Amino acid sequence: MKTWIKQPAATWTGNSLNAPDGIVVEDDKIVELVDGQPSGHCDAVFDAANCVLLPGLINCHHHFYQTLTRALPGALNKELFPWLQSLYPVWANLNDELVEISTRTALAELMLSGCTTASDHHYVFPPAAQRAIDQQVLVASELGMRVVLTRGSMSLSEKDGGLPPDTVVQDQETILLESERLINAYHDPSAGAMTQIALAPCSPFSVTPELMQESARLARRQGVMLHTHLAETEDENSFCLETFGRRPLDYLEEVEWLADDVWLAHGIHFDNAEIERLGQSGVAICHCPSSNMMLASGSCRVNELKSASVAIGLGVDGSASNDVSNMMQEVRQAFLLQRLQYGSAAFSHDDALHLATTGGARLFGRSDIGQIAPGYQADLALFSLDDLQFAGSGDPIAALVLCGAHRAEAVMVNGQWTVEDQTLLSHDLDQLVERQKAAAVRLMI
Repeated sequence: MKTWIKQPAATWTGNSLNAPDGIVVEDDKIVELVDGQPSGHCDAVFDAANCVLLPGLINCHHHFYQTLTRALPGALNKELFPWLQSLYPVWANLNDELVEISTRTALAELMLSGCTTASDHHYVFPPAAQRAIDQQVLVASELGMRVVLTRGSMSLSEKDGGLPPDTVVQDQETILLESERLINAYHDPSAGAMTQIALAPCSPFSVTPELMQESARLARRQGVMLHTHLAETEDENSFCLETFGRRPLDYLEEVEWLADDVWLAHGIHFDNAEIERLGQSGVAICHCPSSNMMLASGSCRVNELKSASVAIGLGVDGSASNDVSNMMQEVRQAFLLQRLQYGSAAFSHDDALHLATTGGARLFGRSDIGQIAPGYQADLALFSLDDLQFAGSGDPIAALVLCGAHRAEAVMVNGQWTVEDQTLLSHDLDQLVERQKAAAVRLMI
């Protein structure tokens, strides 16, 4: 099956290549950038007039289950540590069905915003939610979303000097056995993989150093990546100094995590020397601008990290600290926050788009997604310029970021249309909304 995505208003490829008259997709791959007419017969034509064509957006950090605790009154107007402490008792009520519903909601919202690859950091496994990752694999497959699902963990409870209560932690043996089971069951290391697994102890204040180290050793035996939160707040820096006698990056090195198979969420509070160490070791960073602003955590030093050759992706983070799972809006948030930090001439709309595409692909060590080029997976997002906020705009690509695009006209993942006419093809959204509302109420009981 060959499809010509014909003559979009503009195409942003993420590289130096041009496609003035669109692209041709065959099966699951991009096979041609068109200048004039396609070189051969096409079985179908998608008229992309007045649309901007982008590589599918890549979300590098999320907590899908948190769509059930958006704008929760008890967690409002708090910074990270008290925010977490107010939410842990609620999350302790999770079960497998609630994880399934919240995953559908998060992935549907992401896909409608132009996202084609999503990573989730699920680290809460109360007794009724032991098969949470299995549920996520099933839902992602049904929606047709490419995913990197991380088996998170918490083992350091309040009685042991950590932050989470006993109700949401697990013992190390259980965590490692489950981690290995999930890798063996679901991880696909091949090019074009739709489902991959990574290991993700939650943070220095919720897991033991032993679990960090053993997770790293298991991940390397199995050939999967590692993920955690690090340097998100000054409170975390203080915790690491008081508990471990060292700053977060020194702690990371001690537990064998300073390596090129690791990506970190946030990475805000690193000094200049630490940024250089990150670049030298190959550790990647996921920038989460909305969450960082919501919790007043600070701002990731994106330009300094880029200068040190650190791979940087973009993440919406959990819906309880962002309250929306929209990747296109997150592109705009990164654009605005980094301009505020560096000045209007030092961070462009192109820079923001690169974070959400080529940056995310590099973070995951993948050379098959994140760009529009022959041989890449056919993961694509098209945004219509017909909406009122784009009327009169001059540069169509800049307009997506500056004028606030938020819902994709069409989305293709792995060569299959998943969104058309701004409508999710796999699900009835009205039914999903009602299920999500009921699930959020049940979680509070």
